[in-house]
Order: sequence, then C-alpha cells, then structure tokens
Amino acid sequence: MSSLDFLNGPIDRRLRLTRGAGLLVGLLLIAWVALVAPSARAAVLPGQDPFYRYQGSTPLASIAPGTVLKTRSLQYHVAGFPLPIRAVQLLYRSTGQVGQATVNVTSVLKPVFSLTTPKVVSYQSAYDSLSPNDEPSYAISGGVTLGGLLPNLEAALILPDLLQGYAVVVPDTEGEAADFAAGPEYGANTLDSLRAAIASPATGLAGTTKIGLIGYSGGAIATEWAAERAPSYAPDINRRLVGAAMGGVLVDPAHNLHYVDGSLIWSGVLPISVIGIARSFHIDLTQYLSDYGLQLYNQLQNASIIQVLGAYPGLTIAQLTKPQYQVPENIPIYVQVVNQLIMGAHNTPTTPLFIGQGANGELEGTLGIKPGIGRGDGVMIAGDVRSLAREYCARGVKVQYTQYDLLSHTTSLLPWLPAATAWLNDRFAGNPAPQNCASIAPGNSLAPIG
Repeated sequence: MSSLDFLNGPIDRRLRLTRGAGLLVGLLLIAWVALVAPSARAAVLPGQDPFYRYQGSTPLASIAPGTVLKTRSLQYHVAGFPLPIRAVQLLYRSTGQVGQATVNVTSVLKPVFSLTTPKVVSYQSAYDSLSPNDEPSYAISGGVTLGGLLPNLEAALILPDLLQGYAVVVPDTEGEAADFAAGPEYGANTLDSLRAAIASPATGLAGTTKIGLIGYSGGAIATEWAAERAPSYAPDINRRLVGAAMGGVLVDPAHNLHYVDGSLIWSGVLPISVIGIARSFHIDLTQYLSDYGLQLYNQLQNASIIQVLGAYPGLTIAQLTKPQYQVPENIPIYVQVVNQLIMGAHNTPTTPLFIGQGANGELEGTLGIKPGIGRGDGVMIAGDVRSLAREYCARGVKVQYTQYDLLSHTTSLLPWLPAATAWLNDRFAGNPAPQNCASIAPGNSLAPIG
C-alpha cells in the first residue's frame, strides 16, 4: 500500500492519520515542557549513579545473561516531572557487540490497571546517541538532557499502552557505553532486558506468556535485531513473542552511509556512525580519517542525533577520510565489521513482522537519489527494507510490509504508529498474522561487501 493509497483510502485509515497527528501534538507538548520546565528533578547522571555499576564478587562472565543484579523502584518521570506510574528499574547482565559480558539497565513501567499478569510491550526507544546520559532509564528516573529529549517525547507513545493494561519494558538498547548503530548488541540488550523483567519479583511479570516488540528508526534497529536473534540467543523469550513491529529500518549500514553522503540534513549521521561502530567493535578507525574527520570524531564522542541533524549540511565521506580511503569498502577492518551489521544475514525471526518504510526522503534534503540505491526516506533505504522483507518471506516468516511512497523518515511515523499499534494489538488478541509477501516489490542486493 502506498502513502497515496493511505491518504485517499477509507475513512478509518484517515482517522488513523488523525490519531497520528494527535500523537504528534502530544510529542510537541512534552517537548515544550522538557525545554521550559525550570524545576525539573535533577537526577543523578548514570556515570555518577552506583546503580549502573556491578559491584558483585562473582565474575560477570560467570553470570547468565538476563540475570537481575540490582533493583530499584521509582516514579515514571517525563521532562523531570513524576507521573503517578510506577517504574521498576533493573540492572542486568547482558552481552556486548564482540561477545563480552556487560551490564545494562531496563525500565519496567507498570500498567495503570491490570487484574491479571499483564501482557508485555517491549518499547525500543529511538534515542540514537553516543552519550550514556541520553539513555531512556535516565529520562525515566527524572533526568533531562537535549539528547534525551526523544525518550521524554516517547511518553506520548508509551502511555496509551499503559492505559490499555500492558506493562511496558523500555531497555537502554545501546548499552551503558552508548554503542550507537551496533544492531546485534541492541538485540541482546533488548532480549536480556525482557529476561530480567520476567525474572524480577518486583515487576510481577513472572507469568507473562505474550510479549510484543515495537520500535521506530533507532528503535527499529533494536526491534529487528531482537526478533532476529531471539531464536538462537534467547529461545526462552522467543517462545513468548507474538510479533515485532518496526518502521524506518536500517538494514545495511554500509548502504546507508552512501545514501546520506552529502545530505543537507542527515549527513551528520556519518561521523557519529563511525564513532559508534569503532566503539562497539573496539577498533581504531582514526588512522583512516582526514584532519577534519578526526576533528569531528573527537568533537562528537558524546553527541546525539538531535545535535547533528542539519548541523553539517552536505558533509561527505570524502571530507571525513584521507584521500586513499575515500571508498570505505577498501578498508578491510571496516568491511569486516559492517558485514556483521546487515540485517537478515545471520539469523531469521520466527515471530510475525510488521514493517513500515517511507520512500520520499528526497524532500527532506538529500542531494538526490544515489545510483544503485534507489529511493528512501532520507536516511533509510526503501529498497533495502523491501529486500529484507522479501528474504524473510522466502524463509517462511509472516511479513506485513507497508511503504509510504510520499513520506519521509519523520512523517512516516504518523501513519506507521497507529497501524503498528493496531497490528500488535491483534497479535496479543491471538488473531492470525496477515502477510502480503506476494505484493512486495523487489529491492536492492544485501550481499556482504567483498
């Protein structure tokens, strides 16, 4: 279904768009509160908060992933102000991008009303940041930062689920080091957060049998990788999954770096992606950077997506790299790591998927459609997303794919969110998952580099 079909379709579809516009108004109101509230609670920064550190005597590597290490209960805060909703925060053991034992924090938000063990929505935030201070757990505990604005805005998306009686689990998907763009690590952090949420007596979720995953943009990275990794990494969680809804999906980071190359708005993603990839894989990419690239690399170590959008109009890979490395595919270590970040190249979900993707991002400021890449939403490539959907269909996964032909990355959220929410509600209700595999158009090659 195209975005034109959506806008000209039956009234119920247009009402969904209206609901999306209402959510946008809610987001803007929360943003205004976050920016002007002078008396917001001053939470302890994660780097200074002992809750975020494991201090036990047992070696962390000897502890099973998903094990709860610490527990605390507090009120759910938005823009530093407490709401009458309880949040249980858990420090738990997880696994980093290169397989190392790590710790991470998740927040379990309890529903307003629930007479039985609630169903669980795992909400993956789109906070996209290199700073640990921008994590959802810090915002939920009362912290307010510019880069953490998105987790505060997302309260408008989370509250409807709480009012429906769902428990909402919000993991710090990037981990405590803020490993931006490290998709497999996002997936492990998400799955282990659900293990911890179910295991903790403080959450009341021990009897949970139904879990749904949902996330957009950066949240889609975590959602897809969690669904993809669940059968092998966390089969105990996989058997509880009823579905995964994602939108604005980063399928092949190597393709996306070329797509945003020279973009008027999204080119700031280039340097922060380099930082995130180097950080998560524990590799040194500075030797390949130009003087200007190295300057940005050092300057943006704690930057968020909010800080770089539109800040570097027209920035190119050629400006960031030394002359001999301006084709990044010629850098062996780069090839080695980005091939590990291609969705679908390593595992297959078994839970149904709802995927939404915009395809008219040229209007948001890219310099044009790149040869061999095709249309996208300004930062994500529609052809890559279609190829992933078709590949999963071929492997037997039930996939419902929707492309918003007239919409960009930010505007696609409006129709995607109510449709994804309705789709996930149907999965919780036990209704058969729809699929439209036969109508998904061909996309790009997702073959690994080299």
